[in-house]
Amino acid sequence: MNAHLGTSAPTLLVFFAMVLWLGLLPGSDSSAATRLADLSNATEELVARVQPGVVQVLSTGYGPDRPGPLSSTTGSLLTTQHSAGSGVCVDPDGYILTNAHVVKGAGRVHVVLPPEEPGGNGKNGSIVRPRGQKIEARVIGIDQETDLALLAIDEKNLPTVPFGDSDDLRTGELVLAIGSPMGLGGSVSLGVVSALGRQRGPEDPMVYIQTDAPINPGHSGGPLVDTQGRLVGINTFILSHSGGSEGIGFAVPSNIARAVYEQLRKNGRVRRGNIGIFPQTITPLLARSLGLGRDHGVVLGDVQPGGPADAAGLRIGDIILSMGGKAMENGRQLGVNIYQHAPGDIIEMEIEREGKRSTEYLSVREREGEPERIAEMVRPEKNLVPGLGILGIEVDGEVKKHLPPLRIPRGVAVAARAADGPLFEMPLLPGDVIVAVNGEDIITLDQLQETVAGLPGGDPAVLQVQRGGKLLFVAFEASRRPGAP
Repeated sequence: MNAHLGTSAPTLLVFFAMVLWLGLLPGSDSSAATRLADLSNATEELVARVQPGVVQVLSTGYGPDRPGPLSSTTGSLLTTQHSAGSGVCVDPDGYILTNAHVVKGAGRVHVVLPPEEPGGNGKNGSIVRPRGQKIEARVIGIDQETDLALLAIDEKNLPTVPFGDSDDLRTGELVLAIGSPMGLGGSVSLGVVSALGRQRGPEDPMVYIQTDAPINPGHSGGPLVDTQGRLVGINTFILSHSGGSEGIGFAVPSNIARAVYEQLRKNGRVRRGNIGIFPQTITPLLARSLGLGRDHGVVLGDVQPGGPADAAGLRIGDIILSMGGKAMENGRQLGVNIYQHAPGDIIEMEIEREGKRSTEYLSVREREGEPERIAEMVRPEKNLVPGLGILGIEVDGEVKKHLPPLRIPRGVAVAARAADGPLFEMPLLPGDVIVAVNGEDIITLDQLQETVAGLPGGDPAVLQVQRGGKLLFVAFEASRRPGAP
C-alpha cells in the first residue's frame, strides 16, 4: 500500500489527467505551472482541514483461533483478537461513525485521536507524525445492513467532518479517502468517483459509491470527502484479487450514512421503512405490453394489501413520476429513496394512472421480519453453541419482533454463524429457530448448549427447526470432542 498522495496507479492517472488539463506539456507557458501549484496548495489545505476529524479505531474481541471443525470447548475455539480500522467524527461531542465490521463482536473499543500537531512539515519541525491520544469508546449502535456503527467517546469540542449531499456527486468528480490503512494513521489517497449506485447483488437495497481512490485494509470506516471537505461516503470494502487496492473501492453514500447515524444516536438501532410496493423499471417492451404510453420510468408491479401504498390508494400498474419532488427514473432509484426513510416519515408521490396525474401522501411503516438484527444482541462468550457452530439466543418478546410469525413460540434462534460447524445436510440460517434436538424440546440457550455438548461424537443427530413459518428437520453429524476416538 502506498499510504500517501500520488503514488498509486489510479492516483497517477488522476495526476496525468490534471497535467493534460492544465497544459503542462512541452512548450506550455509558466501559468500552467502556477495553476498546478495552486491546485496542490488547495489540496494540502483541504487535507489539513479534514484530517483532524479522522480517527483510528482499535477493537479487541473474540474469534476462532484456527480454521477447521469446531470442538466442544469454547476455550479451544475462541481467542482474543485485535482489529483496526478508521472512523470519522461527525459531532463535536464525541460521536464517531465507522463500519460495523470494524467493531463487530468487540469486547473493548478504543479510538486514537489524530495528534494536535500532525507533523509532516520539515521546515518547521519533525516530519515524524506524533502519537495521538487513545481513548476508550462506547458502541452506541450497530447496523449490519449498511455495515455502519456509531461510537461515542467522552470528549468535547472535537474537530468534525461535515456531511455532504451524496446525491450531488457526479462520475469523474475528485475525492479523497482518509484513514489508517495497515495501521498507518492519517493516510490520504486521491481519486475520482468511478461510478454511482453500485450494488453487491440485483436485489440488494444498499447502493455504494465506487471510487478508484486507493482503499486498503484499515481504511474501513474512514471518510470519502469531496473537494469542499464534505463527507460524501464511508469507505467500506474493496474488490481485489491480491488483497490490496486495485482501484475498485466502495463507500456507503453520505445520505444513507447520515440517516443511519441519526437513528443510531436517537434509538440505538435503525428502524427501516416500508410502504408495501414492488417498483419496476419501465422498459420499451414492458411499456408496449402494458400500454403505458411511456418507455421509461417506474411502474408498480405489486401493491401489498393493507400496506401504506394500498391505504393511500395506489394500484398495480400506477406509474411513479416523482418522490419528494425528485423525478424517479428507475425502480432501483425509487427503492433506494424509500430505504433512506424512517418509520413515521410522510412520503409525497406524484403518480400517473390512465393518463391522469395526482399527488398522494404515504406514511412509512417499520419493516417487519429482519432476522439479521438479532446478531446485534449476542456475544460469542455467552451465546456460542460450539457443537452447531452458531451463536444462539432464546426467543423472547424482543427477539420475536425480528422474526417471521412463529408456529411454536419458543426455542433458540440462530443469530449468526460462529465458525465452521458440523456437516449439515441443510445449513442453518440466521432467523432459524431450533425447537428440538433428537425429539427433545428446546426452550433455553443453556439447554441447547448442554444437549448438543452431550451428543456422542460422530453419531447422527437431527434438529427440528422453524424457518419462515414452516417446520423442518435438519440432520447433522455430532462433532467429536478432543481425545475422542
